[in-house]
Formats: sequence, C-alpha cells, structure tokens
Amino acid sequence: MIRIIQHRERCIGCNACVEAADYRWRISRKDGKCTLVGGKEKKGVYTVLVDDHELEDNILAKANCPVNIITIVKL
Repeated sequence: MIRIIQHRERCIGCNACVEAADYRWRISRKDGKCTLVGGKEKKGVYTVLVDDHELEDNILAKANCPVNIITIVKL
C-alpha cells in the first residue's frame, strides 16, 4: 500500500499530475486546481491509500509537480 498526500491549497492547476496518473488526479471545474480522486480532506490536506500498482505513476506525478505539493509514502 501507498499513501498519497496533497496540499491542495498550494496547487496551481498545472495539470502535470493529471498527465502522469489521470485515474487518480482531476482538474476541478470549480477552482481549476487538481483534485486527488478518492482523497479525504483534513485541514486542507488530502490523503488516500492505494495499492502498489499506482506507485510508479504517482511518483511521476510528484516529480512533475512544479510546486512540490504531493507526497508519496510507502507503507
């Protein structure tokens, strides 16, 4: 399992994470920021637990994020 963490309030909506893992990231029509699909919000930080098969794509999403708001934790 891996945990994906996003600090959404700092997102600039560049779409880099969506391009890397479009099944896990979406652009919000409301505010133009990226949304972590399945993420649970707590104090502005979104987290989701996913299977290991998503690891490579989401590491790429993290690496491509220009504002460095994505964290990947291997459990």
